[in-house]
Amino acid sequence: MTHDDLAVLIAGLRHPSAYPHAVDTVEHIETHISHVLLAGDSAYKFKKPLNLGFLDFSTLERRRFCCEEELRLNRRLAPDLYLDVITVNGTLDAPRIDGAGPILEYGVWMRRFPQSALLDRQPVTDALMTRLAEHIADFHAGIPVSGLGRTFGTPAQVLEPMLENLTQIRACIDSSEDLARLEMLETWIQARFEVLTPMIERRRVEGFVRECHGDMHRGNIALVDDQIQIFDAIEFNPNLRWIDTASEIAFLVMDLEQEGERGAAHRFLNRYLECSGDYGALTMLDFYKVYRALVRAKVLAIRWSQDDLPDSDAAIIRDDFARYLDLALSYTRMRRRHLLIACGLPGSGKSRLSSRLREALPLIHLRSDVERKRLFGLGELARTASSVDRGIYFPRATDWTYERLHRLADDILASGYDVLVDATFIARHRRERFQALAQRHGAGFAILALDAPLDVLRERVTRRLARGADVSEADLSVLERQYASRQPLSEQEYRRALVIDTSRDAALSELLDRVRELLDAERLPADPAQDRPPGSA
Repeated sequence: MTHDDLAVLIAGLRHPSAYPHAVDTVEHIETHISHVLLAGDSAYKFKKPLNLGFLDFSTLERRRFCCEEELRLNRRLAPDLYLDVITVNGTLDAPRIDGAGPILEYGVWMRRFPQSALLDRQPVTDALMTRLAEHIADFHAGIPVSGLGRTFGTPAQVLEPMLENLTQIRACIDSSEDLARLEMLETWIQARFEVLTPMIERRRVEGFVRECHGDMHRGNIALVDDQIQIFDAIEFNPNLRWIDTASEIAFLVMDLEQEGERGAAHRFLNRYLECSGDYGALTMLDFYKVYRALVRAKVLAIRWSQDDLPDSDAAIIRDDFARYLDLALSYTRMRRRHLLIACGLPGSGKSRLSSRLREALPLIHLRSDVERKRLFGLGELARTASSVDRGIYFPRATDWTYERLHRLADDILASGYDVLVDATFIARHRRERFQALAQRHGAGFAILALDAPLDVLRERVTRRLARGADVSEADLSVLERQYASRQPLSEQEYRRALVIDTSRDAALSELLDRVRELLDAERLPADPAQDRPPGSA
């Protein structure tokens, strides 16, 4: 089919009579690679007969195949939106959807939904971010892994599109300031790539390169009838969807941060990591966030350079381009790292406070209860009926749990991120070991010491167990045992501690101010061997 033929066909499909269901009017939306026709409660998407190198829709057979791929891929995350692959029959000027006669074209039949349902058109609530993180973590856990005999996700495959973005942006701009910023970004990308190459290959070998969505940003996520629908997965180029899962989440995190939704980004990232256990993704995250920000900058630069762009739109696009470039540069800068430990008996409110802090501050939250169960292959809410020193709570298992927390905190700090470790920490030597870890990284260190009267702790533990919806399985016998054996903070520890009586309400803003003061005052000298830039291995 030629472009002229397609124009005639699209004109014919704008008549309500072309559809097998009742239609009053038909709306037409054109993108650079497709036509979308909105007809009643349905949407029909048709691919243009193009071959752009990175996509090939040049033949009817290729368009059929890509329509089938689009249906297959998008039914994974938007099963309620993607209905079928349809044919267009009849004649070019009198086409019929799924009609009689020769097949003129293939298309994808979708359920139409209001644009207000898109995530970039509505508030991003805490509950929605939590659901979205859990949804995507489950999706990543269940999709196919790239075999080692394939080239998907190799270091060369990762670097190539990053450098192509820079080349394509340079072709569209002439500002010396912008060109200088691109030069800084390219220098950083090349340097980080050299450092991260072993990690890129390691993650590929370990199975983190999977058949992902490929284009997961807010504009491709909708809440339809209270169901999360993630649509418009990349069907036309497998190299753009067979990627590291870290690259997938980097797009959404970057997108949220660009819109100033940093609290939502923190909530999403923490919950995704908590569900997946893939804290190693943090090593790659800034690298991929730079890539994703430059993808957006490239699209804007191309549009900005086109002759038909009105002056009023050009100014807006120019500003958006500059913001994405600034965002990409922000991910390349050294960040001061911090390590906090939240300690206290069962029922003291460690996890509740930690969850509030991790959205107000850029903290990666590690929970001992979650990581203990992960060590035993158990889900968060699994009930083990373990008693004191039994089941998954025998002394050696506790040692293993703190060792895992220490290893994860070490890796997170090395990746350039701050970390908050949430555990009882009733033994002083365990607290001192994490303080030494902060010192080795030159990170700010603080202790959040949470407490409440024993009667309050008993009442909270009893109420929590009755609900049965918390990861913690600590009962009154555990509380009494730990209360009797806890080792109080030393004089040195008190200098780095914020003691919080959780039986009294305290404003989050007040707590944040006190935490920031403590971290700024208690930064420890760095070990040069451990003072690494963000994203280093």
